[in-house]
Amino acid sequence: MGCFGFLKAMMFAFNGIIFLAGIAILGVGIWVKVDSGSIFSFLGKIENVPPELSQVLNVGYLLIAIGGLLVIIGFLGCCGAIKESRCMLLLFFMIVLLVFIAEVAGAVVILVFRPLADELFEKVGTAAVANIKKDFGENADITGLWNTTMDTLKCCGYYNFTDFTDSPYYKMQGSNYPPQCCLNSGPCNQTVADSKKKDGCFLKIKQLIDDNTVVIVAVALGIAALEICAMIVSIILYCRIKSTGA
Repeated sequence: MGCFGFLKAMMFAFNGIIFLAGIAILGVGIWVKVDSGSIFSFLGKIENVPPELSQVLNVGYLLIAIGGLLVIIGFLGCCGAIKESRCMLLLFFMIVLLVFIAEVAGAVVILVFRPLADELFEKVGTAAVANIKKDFGENADITGLWNTTMDTLKCCGYYNFTDFTDSPYYKMQGSNYPPQCCLNSGPCNQTVADSKKKDGCFLKIKQLIDDNTVVIVAVALGIAALEICAMIVSIILYCRIKSTGA
């Protein structure tokens, strides 16, 4: 196998993976939109959710768009390489280039507007705490979601245990807090919860993101490098096919 054949094989394999990943993401996006019990549908039912969160709640549409785009890119890359179609390879190059430019622009926007994220999380926190005080212990969906979140992240409330004060659960349990806030078999009253000082789920999520910042940046750089390599290979194949009169 010569260099040309090797590049064709690599182009096919790489874009085959992209094609399959696109189908998977497309399927998840469709599931999120169809499944009324998903967390995103649940968040949409919370009262006083900041309007800025509407873009997050439309994540299903975003996944569908990303999945569809990956399917198209993978298809063009695979067929362009196997069929030695200059038109497909050029179209593949143009789409990947546009995606790369969009990612760079998005990274710049995130860096510039990152301070606004703290303000958004404050608004989300206000809505989340109000939701807890109103429905936790009375609404099965909200109670189950918070219990699952607290069990998974080993946290208590959005900020801390005081978020549950005056909630239906708090009143029905004789001024006690959820057991996740104390991690013991006895009553979880204010004294015990205060002594445990369990972190809120917001702090846990923020810490999780901060701890994995290097990994996130490395993955982003890796994706960018793969996109650049894919564009270079597609142009090499395009020029080689043109020069051989294919």
